[in-house]
Amino acid sequence: MKTTPDYTVIYNDDDILVLNKRSGLLIAADRYDEDAPRLDIEAEKEFGKLFAVHRIDKDTSGCVIYAKNADVHRNLSMQFENREVEKTYHCLVRGYPMWKTQRVDASLQPDGDSRHRTIISKRYGKPALTDFTNLGKAGPFTWIEAKPHTGRTHQIRVHLASLGLSIVCDPLYSGNQHPVLLSELKKRWNGDETQERPLLSRLALHAYKLSIKHPRTGEQITFTAPYQKDMEATRKQLNSIFGVDPLAEPEE
Repeated sequence: MKTTPDYTVIYNDDDILVLNKRSGLLIAADRYDEDAPRLDIEAEKEFGKLFAVHRIDKDTSGCVIYAKNADVHRNLSMQFENREVEKTYHCLVRGYPMWKTQRVDASLQPDGDSRHRTIISKRYGKPALTDFTNLGKAGPFTWIEAKPHTGRTHQIRVHLASLGLSIVCDPLYSGNQHPVLLSELKKRWNGDETQERPLLSRLALHAYKLSIKHPRTGEQITFTAPYQKDMEATRKQLNSIFGVDPLAEPEE
């Protein structure tokens, strides 16, 4: 039984539609899995014809923008191509980096190995740049903010891996598929371990914010996608136990 809706609406007008999608949905058609569930097909039942202007990974949750006509599609596509769109992601990683901020400038080659993973390649890769900020340690985990300046496949995941970090439950770039369990975090946990449901058992990567120029008005507008239910439950529990909140306003 599916308990998480495919999407919630963040913003909707005559030109653009902004959705907060659940993990596990493709944005548009995929050559590797033509029959996988797709966000555009589901959303078109409610909103009519939609044009994809960017992509986030199937397993990533969060903010997705669609155009509603060809002119807006061209406008938004150019904004993404010209790197005029500011993208902010939040993720939960295992381990604790000692840095507060880190920039990774490493060229990426998609489909670079037998598992169709993206790899770092100076020779065959395309330029890729990501800025990371350490949002705080929470026990065995750390919250990380990522701002990719390019839009390469799996860019955040590969650049984090180059820093020796893996996102929780990453099926491709982490050898550790262990979910986040409250019983392993809370000293006085009295539940039944055989019946315990994980707080989080999917890729802990969320497209948190997108900032664009509205295609019709030219106004700079920022859309924020609240954490999905599983990631929000994890945030609340980690904050309660370790006193670290990735959504807290940074101190001056």
